[in-house]
Amino acid sequence: MSTLAPLMQAFFVERLIGQRGCSRNTITGYRTTFRLLLAFATARTGKAPSAMDITDLDAPLIGAFLDHLETQRGNQPRTRNNRLAAIHSLFGYAALRHPEHAATIQRVLAIPTKRCDRNLVTWLTQTEVDALLTAPDRTTWTGRRDHAMLVLAAQTGLRISELTGLANADIHLENASYVHCVGKGRKERATPLTPLTVRVLRVWTAERGGTPTDPLFPTVTGRRLSPDAVEHRLTRHLIPARAACASLRTKRVTMHTLRHSAAMRLLESGTDVTVIALWLGHEQPSTTASIYLHADMTQKERAIARVTPPDTKPGRYRPPDTLLAFLEAL
Repeated sequence: MSTLAPLMQAFFVERLIGQRGCSRNTITGYRTTFRLLLAFATARTGKAPSAMDITDLDAPLIGAFLDHLETQRGNQPRTRNNRLAAIHSLFGYAALRHPEHAATIQRVLAIPTKRCDRNLVTWLTQTEVDALLTAPDRTTWTGRRDHAMLVLAAQTGLRISELTGLANADIHLENASYVHCVGKGRKERATPLTPLTVRVLRVWTAERGGTPTDPLFPTVTGRRLSPDAVEHRLTRHLIPARAACASLRTKRVTMHTLRHSAAMRLLESGTDVTVIALWLGHEQPSTTASIYLHADMTQKERAIARVTPPDTKPGRYRPPDTLLAFLEAL
């Protein structure tokens, strides 16, 4: 029998589930990585996955697989690095169980992660959010479901996995209205709801019905929506939203954009970054500060205003000549 099949089974069952107690999302991510890798290795070697040995997944093949992710599948360096992290985790486990393959394992573990650009986050203004929220056709059941889901996402900043994981019992619409979720790293948190969100959710939960354990935003067959399905619904609603709001046409909008938008509204209102970190479920407030303070031009304008000498005229520099203005814009 090959060494790879029992190694990978033990890696998932013993290491990830038994020892580390990884979440369903982590297991799903690792599973997708190795499905892609084994399919690529089968095409290269002609061997079935169950017949492969550890030596078949050597450093040159792993390197070719990572290049394939970027060139053929169009993955960004960040996704490539996530796939490599899963592979490194498997081979780190293999080093303990199969020291006879130490040379192959060390070469794979030596493959470095790729540097990637850290772009400013994209978020939506209130006008853009309003255009998106009015896009779903609320004369249909799916339109009312999507409207309630987008209202909740835009106000609370829940991750897409947290949004799709909500059950009816997670919404509390009494005096202290809030939504309860279990987020990344299995951290529980309760996020307060605004009166508008409460009104929308009261209408939706009355129509939705079901038991407390049923998904809050189900498919037409009653199943839980997948993250891909939610992104597909968002893409569909962006078509009329962009027709109504021209500024949306220049932005790439995903469900995570709504999370950024919620955070930026809190920051612009003067909320402390520590509170925003708790609101979003970040492990460290420094993560929140590095993402959103860096992107907020208002905060930077205030900093400039505080250090500007008193006798300096307010406002930004304006080139006095059209040619200088052209050079300044380069």
